Amino acid sequence: MQYQFDFGALLPYWRDFLSGALMTVEITLFSVIIGMGIGVACAIGRRSDSAILRSIVSVYIETVRNTPFIVQIFFIFFGLSSIGFRLPILAASVFAMVINVGAYTAEIVRAGMDSIHPSQIEAAEALGLSKFQIYRDIILLPAIERVYPSLSSQFILMMLSTSICSQISAEELTGIANNIQSNTFRSLETYFVVALIYIAITYLMRVAFFLLGLIAFPRRRRLGLGV
Repeated sequence: MQYQFDFGALLPYWRDFLSGALMTVEITLFSVIIGMGIGVACAIGRRSDSAILRSIVSVYIETVRNTPFIVQIFFIFFGLSSIGFRLPILAASVFAMVINVGAYTAEIVRAGMDSIHPSQIEAAEALGLSKFQIYRDIILLPAIERVYPSLSSQFILMMLSTSICSQISAEELTGIANNIQSNTFRSLETYFVVALIYIAITYLMRVAFFLLGLIAFPRRRRLGLGV
């Protein structure tokens, strides 16, 4: 069986590929920024003295981490619409990803917080630092510094998970590719190009996170720990 490659058939759709790639990046950017905030808040909540707050945060995290992302996005887009709460496709995609990345970020950040030695907190309390100052300077910032590589990897995985948003007709990269291959009947070439674009976005994100780490965590650079 011989197959004749014809990438030329995809050239008229280069703007569509670019549009899909930009949409993928935009969804990821919004999701990471908002999800990071939710994750940090939940990580703090899991360490709270309030049993009720800890229980609520734990239920949220365990629910998200033990259900597939595609089920979550279907629940938000199709499930909520059945009770009259219909979200636009883009809003539903971002909402689902924010909820997902928030839960995973919470566990990563919490692990970083747990790695802070109690003696450091005791020393800060002895110096008279407020609880806010202790959480910000002694616990949270060093914790994020320690788990930054894990956070970077998690955010890149979430970028790749945007492909699932195509299941609710989101016009991100995979959704655009589905439309193009149905028009051109060149499935192999289409998804080969899409794979290369995802690889390019992944490496660009790695470079961006590396440079951000150099700026945000100069101590790691001085110690030669990398980011």
